[in-house]
Amino acid sequence: MSPTLDDLLDGLHVVALPMRVRFRGIDVREVALIEGPSGWGEFGAFLEYGPAEAAHWLASAVEAAHGDSPAPLRYRIPINATVPAVDPARVPEVLARFPGATTAKVKVAERGQTLSDDVARVDAVRAAVPRVRVDANGGWSVPEAVAAAAALTAGGALEYLEQPCATVPELAELRSLIDVPVAADESIRKAEDPLLVVRAKAADVAVVKVAPLGGIARLLEVAGQIDVPIVVSSALDTAVGMSRGLLAAACLPSLPFACGLGTGGLFVEDVVDAVLPVDGHLPVTRVVPDPARLHALAAPADRRQWWIDRIRTCRPHL
Repeated sequence: MSPTLDDLLDGLHVVALPMRVRFRGIDVREVALIEGPSGWGEFGAFLEYGPAEAAHWLASAVEAAHGDSPAPLRYRIPINATVPAVDPARVPEVLARFPGATTAKVKVAERGQTLSDDVARVDAVRAAVPRVRVDANGGWSVPEAVAAAAALTAGGALEYLEQPCATVPELAELRSLIDVPVAADESIRKAEDPLLVVRAKAADVAVVKVAPLGGIARLLEVAGQIDVPIVVSSALDTAVGMSRGLLAAACLPSLPFACGLGTGGLFVEDVVDAVLPVDGHLPVTRVVPDPARLHALAAPADRRQWWIDRIRTCRPHL
């Protein structure tokens, strides 16, 4: 039986986590954590998402707090370092939070920055980490992506370009124009049909995230229908949400690439003590937030009410 609205609100904690660096335009990450009989779930749809889209994220939280969890096939997951759109001088500081990581994902195509800024940042990362991938969050047109692929590979190879363009037709066109592999993220997690990008042969790699797809069960269902390699990534999750991503990755038959599940290092504080990667891997564990941290990181009353109202609005869309 699905939990009632009262069930969800009875176990609700809204937290605001300060970020070390600005990421996706965010300085403080707000999420609603829900405690239920099965454990803890996380509802953290970004603030600009409407009720229908955000409802997938709520479904993921409900699954974690009130549903069943699959058994993992492995208990440690390789992760990539995540480098926001920082000045190259800050790259060593960022990479230090990902000990042992041999792959880094670098944010590019940031508003207010240039391709030269991206190249300088990627080259700084490449000097320290052997494998580099970049994430444009759909920020380029096809001609811009072609130029960026050339500029960003002048100093070395790229593992792939993640969501270089916004639409599936653009990704398919771009694949025919460049030699760098193309990965799809938003074209899967924000699509009404997450398999369209694969049918259109618009990606060499599929990046999937638990919360936007509606939970682990749905992620594994989608993954089972995708015939390209899969990377499980986070949606700027707290340790609670990250644990679900790690479990999802642990349930996949194979993991040919490092996963984007190390973004906890971007927070100044989290709801549990930070778990640093060991040899570039994170453990698959169940996370129970520290009550003292829930209290210390609690969002103001008006923001708590905002999330309560959002849950009320999203729940009918489940």
